[in-house]
Amino acid sequence: MATLDIGGLAIPEAALTFKFVRASGPGGQNVNKVATAAQCRLDLDAAGIEGPLRLRLERVAGKRLTVAGEIVVSADTHRTQARNRAEAISRLAAMIEEARTEPRPRRPTRPSARAKAKRLADKRRRGETKKRRGPVDAGAE
Repeated sequence: MATLDIGGLAIPEAALTFKFVRASGPGGQNVNKVATAAQCRLDLDAAGIEGPLRLRLERVAGKRLTVAGEIVVSADTHRTQARNRAEAISRLAAMIEEARTEPRPRRPTRPSARAKAKRLADKRRRGETKKRRGPVDAGAE
């Protein structure tokens, strides 16, 4: 069984299916006759992508993920099937590459003592400014 290296993962060709549909965009009358837009579907179960990588890939895919567990990527920027197919594969590779990088864990930080003091001083100053506002006493003159 042949495999493709997409985004650094070896994915079996059986996990990818392509469908070609009519595209909009450049091509003149050609777009009315020829199905050049590529629609690439990656079946995550058939690809054997499991664990945290799959979860990150599903999150990266967003609305491109179907209920059946397939990622659908469309490309219709070029005038030929071959170039649109390559474009769809490169978009899929970029998605996989993004999902392969693990997010850095967030380390909670605390404001410094000086930052706390500055914030409180600013609050106090602002409060004093607001306290001085108010109705003008006409009889005080």
